[in-house]
Amino acid sequence: MNVLSLFDGMSCGQIALDQLGIKVDNYYASEIDKFAKEVTQKNYPNTIQLGDVTKWKEWNIDWASIDLIQGGSPCQGFSFAGKGLAFDDPRSALFFVMVDIINHIKGVNPKVMFMLENVRMKKDYLNAITKILGVDPIMINSSLVSAQNRVRFYWTNINVLGKLDNRGILLKDILEDSESIDKKYFMNEKQILGVEKSNYRDRKPYDISKSEKMGTIKVGGDIKRIVLENKDWRYLTPKEYERLQTVPDNYTLVPYGSRMMSNSQRYKMLGNGWTVEVIKHIYKSVDN
Repeated sequence: MNVLSLFDGMSCGQIALDQLGIKVDNYYASEIDKFAKEVTQKNYPNTIQLGDVTKWKEWNIDWASIDLIQGGSPCQGFSFAGKGLAFDDPRSALFFVMVDIINHIKGVNPKVMFMLENVRMKKDYLNAITKILGVDPIMINSSLVSAQNRVRFYWTNINVLGKLDNRGILLKDILEDSESIDKKYFMNEKQILGVEKSNYRDRKPYDISKSEKMGTIKVGGDIKRIVLENKDWRYLTPKEYERLQTVPDNYTLVPYGSRMMSNSQRYKMLGNGWTVEVIKHIYKSVDN
């Protein structure tokens, strides 16, 4: 199978295909973030990086050989959390670049499979994307397979088999052993007091003594905080962020230059990523 992954990020789609045992002959990735590309190449060194998606007409690939095209085009313009510029936002307008590529491949390979992931959005935008792609979206909340509430839409012409069962995973189930966690993740009394005085809801910590799911992890903003059973407060670790996205432990812990990848970059790319177990569900009917 030959795969073309647009806006590939740290290659969560490739993790899903790998874990499903689907043989990939060539995995072409279009990504411009140097940190995400580094993580991909360390984990999947045979990945063929193509660069900027807007220069796709310059890519030297056999378009007819592409069996699957996937992507999660930038969503800032569509998201309820954004400014709501939708297709007028230059980032979300990249959706049309993906559409152009899908149509180009369809012209030489009508059987090509595709999958587009994006955020919850206004109904008008949702309907517009559905009309353009010609398939109805599937709405899936990652909470079914992880400890994170993360509602996303998936447009695909793949025959998705059945529905996801709720695995009942809670925040407390994905936490590392506190004794093994670096003290830098723990908050001091001054920091705790500052949060307690804050009026911002998303700055309030999660209490693991309750049966809670984590809210959607985001690209920017504060790293999620939790209250442990002994009432200590701390930030979630990058490994715990990986578990929220059902990414293998330490997948993003790779060398970058003379140091290891920074935590800030790890948090960012995980916030940008896909929930791997959801993608596996969508792809489980894909033949090698």
